[in-house]
Amino acid sequence: NKIAAVLARAGSTLTCGELDDRAAARARILRSSLSEGDRVAILLENRLDYFVATWAARRSGLRYVPINWHLLPHETAYIVDNSDARVLISSEQLREVAEYTAANSPNLLSCYSVDGSFGPFQAIRDCPPAPPIEEMEGVPMFYSSGTTGAPKGILNALPNEPLGQAGLAEQLMINAFGIGRDSVYLSPGPLYHAAPLLWTTGTQCLGGTSVVVPDFDAEEVLATIERYRVTHAQFVPTHFVRMLKLPEAVRARYDLSSLKVAIHAAAPCPPEVKQRMLDWLGPIVEEYYGASEGGFANVNAREWRERPGTVGKSKMGPVHILDDDGNELPAGEIGTIFFEDCPAFEFHKEPEKTREHINPRGWMAPGDLGYVDDDGYLYLADRKGNMIISGGVNIYPQEAENVLTMHPAVADVAVIGVPNPDFGEEVKAVVVLAQGMSASPELAQQLQSYCREQLAAYKCPRSVDFVDEVPRMPSGKLRKHELVKRYRTSA
Repeated sequence: NKIAAVLARAGSTLTCGELDDRAAARARILRSSLSEGDRVAILLENRLDYFVATWAARRSGLRYVPINWHLLPHETAYIVDNSDARVLISSEQLREVAEYTAANSPNLLSCYSVDGSFGPFQAIRDCPPAPPIEEMEGVPMFYSSGTTGAPKGILNALPNEPLGQAGLAEQLMINAFGIGRDSVYLSPGPLYHAAPLLWTTGTQCLGGTSVVVPDFDAEEVLATIERYRVTHAQFVPTHFVRMLKLPEAVRARYDLSSLKVAIHAAAPCPPEVKQRMLDWLGPIVEEYYGASEGGFANVNAREWRERPGTVGKSKMGPVHILDDDGNELPAGEIGTIFFEDCPAFEFHKEPEKTREHINPRGWMAPGDLGYVDDDGYLYLADRKGNMIISGGVNIYPQEAENVLTMHPAVADVAVIGVPNPDFGEEVKAVVVLAQGMSASPELAQQLQSYCREQLAAYKCPRSVDFVDEVPRMPSGKLRKHELVKRYRTSA
């Protein structure tokens, strides 16, 4: 039987037959107490049971709600309660947060464990068989990562189609990146995020094999590509930086010749980082830009070399750049990005937020600022909420982050706006130092000078703080609102 899924570190596998049988049995259990469109919350670490739970919900016509298992118990309970989930699936490893969530989610009908029974959680493998069901396609209900505030549930319409219909994600995977039956797709990210879950299950839907790891380790990922002859892998820029910072001898140790496409997304990639990845892997580094709500643009290596920094052309209807009054801006001018012709969605229980993201013409805004060139290629500036306004001038902190990331003394960095009595805001860099480096006023000045060599002075930090870590999601996205809140409170 062909392998459908691999958990790389443990070397455990799940065949297509095993996945089909287990998911079908659990789908019947879920539908014995639920109706089409009901919600199932999935609180699991990266493990093979994640695919069984997801496919069980997907083939039951249910909405499945993947939950970030790094959240605190009250944050998890908020999502389960807010989503109106009727069933919670979890594991013994996450027992503490699972039991808290179950106790604080009054709408739950059932709690299932993919391991043994504990507390209110019944081992789903011990449940008696349930009667057959009509298998219909379900849909995910992702919650936004909460990089700018409380997570919001993204509610898409049910397809109302029999199981087995290739969805939009699968069509994009085929058309943009050539993923199919012979593909081996590696996802080093957590499965509760949209791209890792949609692309791993999409690969399985297309007949390929998905490989996951419990967490990201740069050298382990290279070893995994070699061991499983991975053909497609998807990364975020933070992964690229960590791999590039491996000693060259370590990177050269592994055979990556099976890799046909190295995809990256989720956050803007510093151009120098991408160029170094192209120099290392060759012209197989491809990028896409999109959001859980909709929109999709992508760019291959050749196009990117001709237009460094672009995220490509929209593949899902026209892209528009609008000012704050809703007027369309000419090429080269930065404004809010809108996608036309996106699938209908709403933010669950958040009509005002829905209206903020969908304009009167029905165009959807992912919340990013950017511009298009004369040929229609899209470029990102920054998240709209991250923009710094200093003395009436708009500053996009991503520019300084792109520069400072490449300094050898920097392991990680976030650039934010902090209060300034004269200018309203000023630019601050919050830096995590590379191993062996020590914080000092001299090093802070070096970093400021390094930035000013490559950017206009007003875009560069007026101050530098050294910290042990900056808050990031496991996807690599910065949780800037936490830093901004910290500095505004201290001010």
